[in-house]
Amino acid sequence: MGGLSINFQDITLAQKALFDKCFSHRRYENAHYNFTNLFMWRQLYSIKWAEADGYLVIKAGQGENQFLLQPFGPDAGIEAILEKMADYCAEHALAFSLRGIEKFMIDILENWRPGQFVITSDRDNFDYVYHSKDLIELKGRKYHSKKNHINSFLRNHPDYQYFPLTPEWVPRCIETQLDWCQKKGCEDDPLLKGERDAIIEVLTHWNELKLTGGLIYIDGKVEAFSFGEQLNSDMAVIHVEKANPDIRGVYPVINQQFCKNAWKHLLYINREEDMGLEGLRKAKESYCPARMVEKFNARAKY
Repeated sequence: MGGLSINFQDITLAQKALFDKCFSHRRYENAHYNFTNLFMWRQLYSIKWAEADGYLVIKAGQGENQFLLQPFGPDAGIEAILEKMADYCAEHALAFSLRGIEKFMIDILENWRPGQFVITSDRDNFDYVYHSKDLIELKGRKYHSKKNHINSFLRNHPDYQYFPLTPEWVPRCIETQLDWCQKKGCEDDPLLKGERDAIIEVLTHWNELKLTGGLIYIDGKVEAFSFGEQLNSDMAVIHVEKANPDIRGVYPVINQQFCKNAWKHLLYINREEDMGLEGLRKAKESYCPARMVEKFNARAKY
């Protein structure tokens, strides 16, 4: 059967070039559609990959909660790979479920098997997209509170320094992440613990992942760092932003400085989803997104 040709494997750094190539076939805006995101979260979400007929196929989750991402590759031939993906799910007694798909994929599914999918909007995973100019300049009354926090930071830390995150800073950033975890109780929270391990692994493989980062340095200590990469022709995605929660204004400062120093040549900044967490939603909405990247889940009715 066709599904047997899908052989899922663990993601390693060796697949970066292949993933990059498959993601280059069209303009994706979904923050998850890049090698770094899939690599860094592969342990926490049991993410596996396969190459079939020139397409990249991604599976995540465990047991009955397994699901697929949309296939990545050329548009021509996409229905044949969807057929193989459906066969794979049938063979393994799994529901044929695609999560986090972009809008265009709904049309492809409907053309392929009309009326055969239940499509639901996944608001908790919509990405927040901002004009980079807005995040850099913070102009107007809507950013008044951000400017207040930044001014407070500048009064208290006039000698702070911003540096690009280069390999020699990696150990200091790992220290900052571990300090953050001590304050936030990562050991007692599997998600925070998984995030900590993911961030440390990315920092440890900084050179291979070819990311761009920045940091805030105060009195001999890295008090904030952030990293991301270019997602498409005019958009960057910010994967991680961590800062000392006890320093007022350091979060808006790292956000502003990183965008200004690394991304001012791009039109948009994707700051990923809020995962349905109320505090995170409030924080992301407070920066006044230009728009959202909508994501949908599709589940076959059969």
